[in-house]
Formats: sequence, C-alpha cells, structure tokens
Amino acid sequence: MVLALTVCGIVVALVVLGLFVFGLRRRLIQRSGGTFDCSLRWDIPEKPDASGKGWSYGVARYNGDRVEWFRVFSYAPRPRRVLERSSIEVAGRRLPEGEEELALLSDAVILACLHRGVRLELAMSEDALTGFLAWLEAAPPGQRVNVA
Repeated sequence: MVLALTVCGIVVALVVLGLFVFGLRRRLIQRSGGTFDCSLRWDIPEKPDASGKGWSYGVARYNGDRVEWFRVFSYAPRPRRVLERSSIEVAGRRLPEGEEELALLSDAVILACLHRGVRLELAMSEDALTGFLAWLEAAPPGQRVNVA
C-alpha cells in the first residue's frame, strides 16, 4: 500500500513538473515580446487537402529579420523552423475549409507562402496576419519582398 502511494505520488509530481516546464518554456519564448499564436503546415503539395492533416500548433516570434516558430507541445528550447523575411513569398490567403476548421483556432486565416522553394501555410488570427504582413512589407531598403 505504501509503495503504491509512493509511486502514485511520484507520477503526480512528474506530471506537475512536466506541465510547469511547458508553461515556463512558453513564458521564456514570450519574454522578448513580438509573439503570436501560429499553426504551421510545412512542405505541402501544390493542391493542399482540407483534411486538417499536417497542421502543428505553435508560437511564432519576431526576431529581427526572422520569424522563429516553436511547437507548443515540445520541450525544445530552440525554434523548430526559422523563416527569413527576405526569403518569404506570400502566394495568397484563404479561410479554413472542411476539417481544417477543427484543426485550427476558431478565428484563423491561412496564409500560403513559399520559403526557399518550400511550400508552407501559416494559420493565424486576423490581427496577427495584419502584423505579419506589415512586418514583411517593412523590410529594409534593397530587400525584395513578395506580398500578393
């Protein structure tokens, strides 16, 4: 009985510690400011399906001329993807269709992009999209930025 209670106590402590580390990591990512909730679908086919597959929920952070994208459900301290402003080409925007509506946040708008030859989609709120497009267009003089 004592052994079972000890094991249960250890399991509960590990779960609480894991949740605490998730929260601490998110807090550290957001500490420098310029973050927004952003789902990402990487290396998609030319005609994406609306099944909702391939989307990963994350947090994006502006860092100079880059956007760093972190997975929410990860302990990694480094970003999973880094997008350079000069390499991003916006191909268009759309609203979620079909099962995508279930896979994404309720107010999401999907932005189709090309980054160094890789097709990707970013899903974010309308406010975050406005800020993202403004950030793209605010590139220093001489940098080529393609916004559709």
